[in-house]
Amino acid sequence: MNHFIDTAWQVLLPFLPIIIVSLTSLVAMVLIAVKRSHFMVGTVSVIGLNAGLLVLLGQILGRFAFPEVIGNDAMYRVDPFAQFNMVVIFVSALACCTLAYPYFRTLKDQKEELYLLMLLSTIGALLMVCAHNLASFFISLELLSVPLYGMLAYAFMRSRSLEAGLKYLVLSATASATLLMGMAFIYAVTGTLAFTEIAAALPQVYDSPLLLVGTAMMVFAIAFKLSAAPFHTWTPDVYQGAPAPVATFLASVSKVAMMALAMRFLIGTALLALPSTSMLLMVIATLSIIVGNLLALRQTNLKRLLGYSSIAHMGYMLVVAVSVGPTAYSISNMYMAVYALTSIGLFGVITLMSSTYRDAGDAAELAHYRGLFWRRPVLTGVMTVMLLSLAGIPLTAGFITKFFAIVSAVQGMQWFLAIMIVLGSAIGLFYYLRVMLTLFKRPREEAMEFDASWHWGLQVGGLMVLLATCAIIYFGVLPNDFIEWSTQAKMW
Repeated sequence: MNHFIDTAWQVLLPFLPIIIVSLTSLVAMVLIAVKRSHFMVGTVSVIGLNAGLLVLLGQILGRFAFPEVIGNDAMYRVDPFAQFNMVVIFVSALACCTLAYPYFRTLKDQKEELYLLMLLSTIGALLMVCAHNLASFFISLELLSVPLYGMLAYAFMRSRSLEAGLKYLVLSATASATLLMGMAFIYAVTGTLAFTEIAAALPQVYDSPLLLVGTAMMVFAIAFKLSAAPFHTWTPDVYQGAPAPVATFLASVSKVAMMALAMRFLIGTALLALPSTSMLLMVIATLSIIVGNLLALRQTNLKRLLGYSSIAHMGYMLVVAVSVGPTAYSISNMYMAVYALTSIGLFGVITLMSSTYRDAGDAAELAHYRGLFWRRPVLTGVMTVMLLSLAGIPLTAGFITKFFAIVSAVQGMQWFLAIMIVLGSAIGLFYYLRVMLTLFKRPREEAMEFDASWHWGLQVGGLMVLLATCAIIYFGVLPNDFIEWSTQAKMW
């Protein structure tokens, strides 16, 4: 009996942070059933996420070390790569929870279930970065996606929010069906669902038509979840319609988890080594860079602009995967962590500016930010730093990640893709600077429709935005520790 308990503990110990979040979701569910309290449910959610993050950091630092008892056929693996991305997911989920509290506090309808949906979706994201099997791939992805449908449409009294939820539901279901069919084709050829066993069987079946079709279908579904072109059409509408804290969650937690799972799948199964897969990813990356940057040029809605910007950034990340193959995980770690922090900063400012809930929508139009510097200089500083980071300007973390993306393309002899990154960054600099100039223009004389409350900096959400800004500057000025940790976060 004791041996059984010890074995079970050894198996469960690596997943303790995820177990803590799962227990937190149960406690939140019970609290909602017993007595509705926005403050209590929000506080419990934040405490649970903080506890999971502290345990995870303890595991990384060796305080709660666990033995490596995971075999090649395991459905989930908690390795340094998973732990790195789990830290980013925890930090992003914490930011989204703290931003959601002031945003939804004046919502007349029930608002407690939002935290329950956010916790469940976070569990799915945490499991995604550990998935090492086609079955766990799909289960964890759906656990992330299904609560997200409700979160996007949570402000259903707004037509755009309801449209965003329905649009993402229908298109995501189509992508999930495509993903399942691709998995079925790969299983039919290899006879296994485990990533490592698929890699072992690949030399015998690499030229099978079923394998090529299955891989293409899975890549298409992954591209949809990453909002990469030409599967990007849902992105601007969903970003625009989603409540600002939910858009933050979609841009940070969802993207980090999906990119980590894509890297683990493509590298773990060795499908990235197939010329057809590399060519397909190259086409998707090129289209994403072109479409994302060109369509962002004429946007006057900040959320739509950031949606198109995300399409371009996913293209940059796919260039890294094509160029350096099995070693893409290290740059993926850095790039997605920085992208998540910048998304928290920019969408956090939108959330704070929309902190008084309105049925009309969020403070998303560029006109709402005209002359913001003269009213909210600190928020203007946050937006400026984040926009410079997205543009890849030196002394920000975005410059480090963009530099490594270009270096990886050069190392992989992908000169065309390297030129595409440079051209895309040049186009991106134009519309990022356009937003920045709007912040410093003469403010409008009429009364401001949207504005952050006077005590926004005292709110936890405001502190999270400021901390994200400090992290972007710190990693841009002193990047060595960040680069080392990203490089050491390897897959087993």
